[in-house]
Amino acid sequence: MFEDELTLLNQSINEFGDKFRNDLSGNPSQMLGLRDAVKDSLKALSEKLSLKLKEEEKMVEMFLEYQNQLRKQNKVIQEKKDNLLKMLDEVKNKKQELEGLIANIQDLKEEYCRKKETISTANKANGERLKRLQTSADTYRDHLELEIRKIHGDKLQFIFTGIDPKKPERPYMFSLRLNEARDYEVSDCSPPLECLAEFQEKVRKTNNFSAFLANVRKAFIATVHN
Repeated sequence: MFEDELTLLNQSINEFGDKFRNDLSGNPSQMLGLRDAVKDSLKALSEKLSLKLKEEEKMVEMFLEYQNQLRKQNKVIQEKKDNLLKMLDEVKNKKQELEGLIANIQDLKEEYCRKKETISTANKANGERLKRLQTSADTYRDHLELEIRKIHGDKLQFIFTGIDPKKPERPYMFSLRLNEARDYEVSDCSPPLECLAEFQEKVRKTNNFSAFLANVRKAFIATVHN
């Protein structure tokens, strides 16, 4: 648009020059009128050009402002994009952590079930062994003057009588249980026997429980004579 205005200005100047050359032979009043007309024409054209220049400057300012706003919007969009990618990474990491946690929980559940089954099997076996010992109570009582009682903690208490001829009713006792390894474990011996640990180790190796009881009874009798 500005180039079109310059073209019109050049045309007006050329037309004025042609007319001025043609009218050089005219009278002075015509020359003055022509001069005033040219002044008015140049003034109007100058005002018009000034207005156009202001409009062009305003358009340039608007364009620059648009570019600035566009840069700001692009920056905001990029920041949102970066934040979104960061959130996606965090979600991915959390998902991996959750999957790992679920796997660990599953492993713990399986381990717990295995241990529970092992303990249940051991308890069942211990219960059966204790039951067999309890079943033999009558036999031991008749032959060894031995009473067997089931007490707290899944223990059996063995009570010997007839050890001391002077006090045949005096009890000599110890407790017995099966530990987690399903081995015999003796405790609470009264009166205490120094050889009890040796007897315990021997019955664990031989599993000859009758011999163990006989040895304990002999050891109690020995305490009376000593």
